[in-house]
Amino acid sequence: MLKGKEKIKQAILSQKAKGEVPLIPYITAFDPDVDTTKRILLEMAEVEPSCVELGFPFSDPVADGPTIQKAMVRALKNAPTLDDYFELVAEVKSQGFQSPILLMTYYNILYRYGLNRVVERALSYGVDGFIVPDLPLEEIAPFKRELKGTGLALVLLCAPTTPEDRIKRIANSTTGFLYYVSLTGITGVRERLPEDIAQRLTLVKKFSRQPVAVGFGISKPEHVRLLSPYADALVVGSALVRLIEEDPKSAPKAIKNLLLSLKNSQ
Repeated sequence: MLKGKEKIKQAILSQKAKGEVPLIPYITAFDPDVDTTKRILLEMAEVEPSCVELGFPFSDPVADGPTIQKAMVRALKNAPTLDDYFELVAEVKSQGFQSPILLMTYYNILYRYGLNRVVERALSYGVDGFIVPDLPLEEIAPFKRELKGTGLALVLLCAPTTPEDRIKRIANSTTGFLYYVSLTGITGVRERLPEDIAQRLTLVKKFSRQPVAVGFGISKPEHVRLLSPYADALVVGSALVRLIEEDPKSAPKAIKNLLLSLKNSQ
């Protein structure tokens, strides 16, 4: 049975091979409460995402725009711990949620918890890997040592400003997939994506042995149609989180419907 990085990679590639749009949704756990998060994840399961980025809230989310920042403020009112997070993942997995789950958070959270301990808990509770947006390539060695032999993914990011030699090094180190940030700046819904994005994705894919997912700003069917020929998977975050902000009670079904509309928009 595939685990972690291979499970994520194969989920993306198999959906792509079938002509589907591999989607990677992002939400912040505990926004606005744990029950809403569980309901959203179980509704998401019907869309069969390639994997899910389930964020753990942090008080200084430097990569995130206003929508996700506000989600983290809402989530932090619940004073969640990483132990709470792992229990949440274990519970939804026990209820039949099969898509891989990536713990997305900032390095200080993991470092303070203990890298060895966080890896052990991830393995025990059903987390399939990590995205740590403020962990640069030059500083991943301690975490990579803890991950060695576990099968867990460590997804790395590159951006429009990343030079070619650095893209190559990131591509050689990432596991699960390579996350291409579509634009400079922070997360958030955008009306238009950069004009050179197809060219940049083609370049990144040339260097990567892992699937390439693109995120930041994707929210509309036209974005899917533009990017699907060039990317292996699409990350959708702020557009989903905004639905939670607007109406938490209706958000689970609204999120499922938005994801279905994106998945069926090719």
